Amino acid sequence: MADGFQALLIEENEGKVGHRFATMSLADLDAGEVVIRVAFSSINYKDALAATGAGKIIRRFPCVGGIDLCGTVVSSADDRFKAGDPVIATSFDIGVAHHGGYAELARVPADWVVPLPANLSLYDAMALGTAGFTAALGIVRMEENGLTPAKGPVIVTGATGGVGSLAVDMLAQRGYQVVALTGKASEADYLRELGASEVLLRQDLDLSKIRPLDSGRWAGAVDNLGGDYLAWIASTMLQGGTIASIGLASSMKLNTTVAPFILRGVSLLGVDSGYIREPYRSGVWQRLAGDLRPPHLAAMTRRVAFAELPAMFDEFIGGRIKGRVVVEVGGA
Repeated sequence: MADGFQALLIEENEGKVGHRFATMSLADLDAGEVVIRVAFSSINYKDALAATGAGKIIRRFPCVGGIDLCGTVVSSADDRFKAGDPVIATSFDIGVAHHGGYAELARVPADWVVPLPANLSLYDAMALGTAGFTAALGIVRMEENGLTPAKGPVIVTGATGGVGSLAVDMLAQRGYQVVALTGKASEADYLRELGASEVLLRQDLDLSKIRPLDSGRWAGAVDNLGGDYLAWIASTMLQGGTIASIGLASSMKLNTTVAPFILRGVSLLGVDSGYIREPYRSGVWQRLAGDLRPPHLAAMTRRVAFAELPAMFDEFIGGRIKGRVVVEVGGA
């Protein structure tokens, strides 16, 4: 195995977080049973927060960024994987406390690795990435809780983001009436192309007076915002409705009452894509390669070269990105 490979290293100097390309060796990588030659990674909002220091994401410096990676096994000390196997590794401590996907080589614990589904390419795996896995996990959990298209509309907040775009696409192709909530009026056509039957603008909502119970509108909700948006959603759920709480882009605080949960039987499901283990994790990936595969995945995905990666972070922080961005680390 050739030593010396490129990686985007996130460091902290005198209290300031920054990132740079560095040459690393296999000996520099963290412990793990599986060494992977990285083909693709992706950029999530969390990655941008980590790399710029805009959010307290990194738990150990220095750390190679990138919470997502896929590629081909170089070597494995675990019998579940062998050299040449195409694999996916996302979540857990990858890219935050364990060297991640922004490197030509990665070494991770075998329990964090998932075989690439037979009908999914490495590129598509990262077009989905943590965002797609999270959106799918939310839908799977809501449907396990009894949600069906016949029960009524599903609202998706933060709808132009990675998780939001994919959730709209997946839900629409499964027959749900999807209502997309966004702060970007200019992206209404984009959301309708993904399958949204209605687009609501965040700025048109009055969140200053959220009632404990308002008129019921939603059978389901995929919420990427938290805060007052989640409180408003809870108050406007239909009887027996189900909410998948996925993100906190607006706020991690939740000021609501128990009324929706007691009087309407609303379920609030926390969706933790970071640490869910096998066999559930592989099961969700199989669904992503099958009935939950978003039909507009290619249209919502942009590919960038590894060298272009640093320039993308400010685009994410500034809210100028929609859909998904795949990073071609080694390619396939």
